[in-house]
Amino acid sequence: MRAFNAILGCAALLLIGSTAPVLAHGDMAPQAVDTGDLPKLGEAWLEENPYRGNGKAIEIGASAFAQNCARCHGLGAVSGGIAPDLRFLPSGSEGDAWFMTRIRGGSVREGRVYMPRFEGILSQEAMWSIRAWLETVHQE
Repeated sequence: MRAFNAILGCAALLLIGSTAPVLAHGDMAPQAVDTGDLPKLGEAWLEENPYRGNGKAIEIGASAFAQNCARCHGLGAVSGGIAPDLRFLPSGSEGDAWFMTRIRGGSVREGRVYMPRFEGILSQEAMWSIRAWLETVHQE
């Protein structure tokens, strides 16, 4: 019986040890986004993406998405089903409005945070650059 308990204890430790990186995955701090090469947008929040089609913004947005969004929305914005697949956001100003509402304010339902708010964490320039990149992977 002691041998069985020892084996069971070792198995439990291995299981706990192997899941630790997965559990830690969701606790990552937002990463800074360097938008120094983009035109400044000012204090007022814009309603439409001023960086649509801007190559530098798309490059910055791809990196910003990978660092701050991919852990929930998937690499390349291909969701595994837990968070929305952002490749299917509407294009143009309709998609801009939904995107900015969600990224700025997050999503909380019944007291549960489904997406944190990024206003005050990411700049408007960073948010719009992410949106500019998302439009490059858009699907109907």
